[in-house]
Amino acid sequence: MKTPFRHRGCVYGSDAEFLTMAVPFAEDGLRRRQPVLAVTTAGNLGLLRAALGVDADRIECAETSAFGRRASHWAEALRDHWTRHRSDTPPGPVRIIAEPAWADRSRREVAAWLRMEANLTMSLADTEIWMICPYDTRSVEAGIVEEAHRIHPECVVGRRAKPSAQFMVPEEFTQAETSPGRTADLFRFAGDLVSVRRYVLEKATPILSTESTSAMFDVAVGAVLASLLNHGIDRATVWVRPVAGRVVCTMRCDRPLDLQRFPGSGHLDTNRLDNNLRMAEQVCEWLDVSSDPGGCTIELAMPGQVPKSQAGAGSEGWSVQG
Repeated sequence: MKTPFRHRGCVYGSDAEFLTMAVPFAEDGLRRRQPVLAVTTAGNLGLLRAALGVDADRIECAETSAFGRRASHWAEALRDHWTRHRSDTPPGPVRIIAEPAWADRSRREVAAWLRMEANLTMSLADTEIWMICPYDTRSVEAGIVEEAHRIHPECVVGRRAKPSAQFMVPEEFTQAETSPGRTADLFRFAGDLVSVRRYVLEKATPILSTESTSAMFDVAVGAVLASLLNHGIDRATVWVRPVAGRVVCTMRCDRPLDLQRFPGSGHLDTNRLDNNLRMAEQVCEWLDVSSDPGGCTIELAMPGQVPKSQAGAGSEGWSVQG
């Protein structure tokens, strides 16, 4: 019988609390001959290996920093790990402890990682992964810890998993996180690529770092808009703003993006992009794509240089709506 994908959070505040979750999880998997992967900090890996003793060599370990630099890379690495190990297992899950790195990330990067985690509930639904995502309250901001309860259907407390009363389905979470400010300046995008690119560049160029960066941003924005049009989407909300030394452009449409689906599943594979989006990903510092029945969101970022007059304006922005 197939084991459904399980996605749980775990908030901990001490080494002992981490081990209370991690050791039984790993030991139970080893006892059942299920693959166990631990992706966390070097310190936590040392604690876990010491606690497991002679069984430590039977689990795979990786430091968070080596597992995936971008949110999309992280999601893809999780699926690749399951693909490699599913044929080696008896009936049962592939177990993963997966702790992202939150330090030194901009607010925009944090939001992209949270959306990625929220969307795992859909994008990995066809796998038999059993995953626990730890959050260390000693180093992770309180706001991120709070979001952990919204993106995980269950949270582990000690050795027990409890339903999260704050959990939001992925499409609701994504929509809540990507809505532009109420005071945003609105402009209509109704399929006219030239006017949208001109408007976006007019807002972005003063805070982009170089002329070549502006040219690459123009190419990336045009590629994303072309992808939307190729998928029959001719209206979108486009929001451009400076964030933590970057220029970030968010495009939100009220129709889902019909990207390739996982084989044998109805779930969206946001890592398998069309040619236009793939080009945009190569040009940009990062590109994040999410899609759900309520619509799709695409975010892209380039290095920027925020003028002193706009310091602290990361919560404001410009938007183009259709």
